[in-house]
Amino acid sequence: MTTSHHSARWAIVALLLLSVCINYIDRGSLSVAAPILSKEFVLSDKKLGYLLSSFFWSYTVFQLVAGWLVDRRDVKWVYAGGFFVWSLAMAATGLANSFAALLAARLALGIGESVFLPSASKIVVRLFPAERRGLPNAWVDVGTKIGPGLSTLLGGLLIGRYGWRALFIGVGLTSLLWLLPWIYTVAGEPVQAEQQRTSGPGMLQILSRRETWGTSLGMFALGYVWIFLLTWLPSYLVRERNYSMEKMAVFGSLPFWGMAAATLAGGWASDRWIARGTSATRVRKTFAVAGLLLCAGLMLPAALVADQSLALAFLIASCVSLGIFTSNVWAITQTLAGPQAAGKWTGIQNFVGNLGGVFSPIIAGLIVEQTRSFFLAFAVAAVILVLGAGCYLFLVPRVEPIMWRPGGNPIDE
Repeated sequence: MTTSHHSARWAIVALLLLSVCINYIDRGSLSVAAPILSKEFVLSDKKLGYLLSSFFWSYTVFQLVAGWLVDRRDVKWVYAGGFFVWSLAMAATGLANSFAALLAARLALGIGESVFLPSASKIVVRLFPAERRGLPNAWVDVGTKIGPGLSTLLGGLLIGRYGWRALFIGVGLTSLLWLLPWIYTVAGEPVQAEQQRTSGPGMLQILSRRETWGTSLGMFALGYVWIFLLTWLPSYLVRERNYSMEKMAVFGSLPFWGMAAATLAGGWASDRWIARGTSATRVRKTFAVAGLLLCAGLMLPAALVADQSLALAFLIASCVSLGIFTSNVWAITQTLAGPQAAGKWTGIQNFVGNLGGVFSPIIAGLIVEQTRSFFLAFAVAAVILVLGAGCYLFLVPRVEPIMWRPGGNPIDE
């Protein structure tokens, strides 16, 4: 590995990190604007839940399309095309003048952003060996936490000063500049040079593995809880904890910063632990299961305690625990799938995972509308986290590469 090759790999990771920050700023901005939008468009909690969920309708369905594309086409251009679409959709949201227009823009945003995880997973598999994927995956995943943090912090402040339309139009159009360094940096670099043209397993072969269902159902737990926090946390802090928009912008971003730090630390620590001779199975599963269980155990007190500061502390600790899980979740998948199946497996897993994103905003909206409280919404999320931990514990016996035959069938069957 030459110095230039090593630098090129991490330059690509840095660009992925930046794009993921933009990705999550875009998808999270509607949640930050929700308290204002619900008044301007006269939206009930139920209708707002549908609007917050709509992004995940198209995002989830197109995961399978994106996974298929990145295993068959140049991943650089697949990702660039998706980025272009989602940036324009973000800007279009700021021009919406009706509920229907908002809904259409969110659906378009979901289609564009569907390329993110299949593309990123494919790129990391090509650039890094299995035992060194914890840290690059963690860096990419950090963007999924920094983005919501920035969306909550800067979005809340910008909306308070300039209005919600300026946020969507400004961020959507400015983010298009990212495409310039992406096309220049990735052209001719190892993402393309190292691609293998061998035939990988088909969707049915991948779906026949219990490991696929273990990682996918575990991802459903993450999707449900993560999107619940992403979409309803600003409204929870404003309505139930009586934060102002400015105070919500600052304190509401803290759980995401904590989660980002835990993700990065977990990715680094897991790679170090494996380098010292511990099996990948023990390391990856320990981080995954412990993170989900800790998050569940800390989430309920956040909804129960009366003290505003203590509730926020529990929320931050809960998100830090979820960051421990996310630091290794994609390293598990990439190790199991290998280069031949990384795109399709990621697409399947993220499809199932984001069904949680489809359901959680709607379920939370219905619960809040019926009970006038967020407690039961947090309790449902905690139960789903425990079930997700069980999926990783019992359906993923070993974190080892599946050796696919040329025809796509695994050798061990």
